[in-house]
Amino acid sequence: MSMMSEFKEFALKGNVMDLAVGVIIGGAFSGITNSLVEDVIMPIVAFIAGGEINFKNMFILLGDAPEGVAMTYDALKEAGVPLLAYGSFITVLINFLILAFIIFMMVKGMNKMRRNSDVEEVVEETPSEEVLLLREISQKLSK
Repeated sequence: MSMMSEFKEFALKGNVMDLAVGVIIGGAFSGITNSLVEDVIMPIVAFIAGGEINFKNMFILLGDAPEGVAMTYDALKEAGVPLLAYGSFITVLINFLILAFIIFMMVKGMNKMRRNSDVEEVVEETPSEEVLLLREISQKLSK
């Protein structure tokens, strides 16, 4: 089997296509989650914390800032000043927790559906009481 035909067989398998669809949907879902955190959750947290808080501007300066550079994350980063940006980390951590929770709920739902279908299969395989009674009668008559 040539390398090209092996690759074609691999690429056209259902799992590879499912994975590709998952990656595309995951990328789009990541944008939704980022917007949810940055535009909805973080402003609410800032409000509860007592006013406008820009989590992006929560950092610890690890070096000296050049004169004339604004003390904002973007300006200091552009100037090459080393920063410990814990505010950005908090935002990314919240993104991760939301995604992890959503994935957990999806897996939990899939497992519940799988268990329900397994129970239905087991119920279908077990003969009813009438069928068992008819089998017993049939066996007694055939003796």
